[in-house]
Amino acid sequence: MLRVGLTGSIAVGKSFVSGVLAELGCRVLDADDTAREVVLPGSPALREVAAKFGSEILLSDGSLNRSKLGALVFADSDQRLTLNSILHPYIIAAQDKRLREWELEDPDGIAVVDAALMIESGGYKRFDKLIVVHCRAEVQLERAMIRNNLTREEAQARIAAQMPQEEKMKFADYLIDTSDGFDAARKTTADVYAKLRADLQQQEGIETG
Repeated sequence: MLRVGLTGSIAVGKSFVSGVLAELGCRVLDADDTAREVVLPGSPALREVAAKFGSEILLSDGSLNRSKLGALVFADSDQRLTLNSILHPYIIAAQDKRLREWELEDPDGIAVVDAALMIESGGYKRFDKLIVVHCRAEVQLERAMIRNNLTREEAQARIAAQMPQEEKMKFADYLIDTSDGFDAARKTTADVYAKLRADLQQQEGIETG
């Protein structure tokens, strides 16, 4: 199985690309889904988060108060780093477990993990190939404002809080530019998928050769 990382900054069209890859036959795992799973009530990850940030980040039923925790960490980069350092090992372990299951079920398939902070966390190193989705800065800003109902200043702040797109692009094996809309992005994604199939065939040839 070819393991592929998919990443990109806020509002660049990463979810659209992951959806197209799923349509083309890839098995796709969204890191946001995994992140929600690892902090279910009673989980070790949630206990660690509550021990660090206080029981006030829990709701009365013991589940995570996402809005309260989000408000705490969004405004404070040190707090955000602390939260990520707690959660990332749990998220990566859960992802790797799913990848192992998929590989047993479909050894000739392509597995894609979609994660926004894959480069920042170092998690990208676990993958055979890395796709970085990007778009022009003015397109990203407009999309962030519309998608999240943000003012220009709020959108700029969220974008500035992340690793710059240009920096992420340096890590990529494949780049997908979504600046020119869905049709063009779909075509580029299909082209990248064809290259991934070729990568998989080459990998299998090495393993059996």
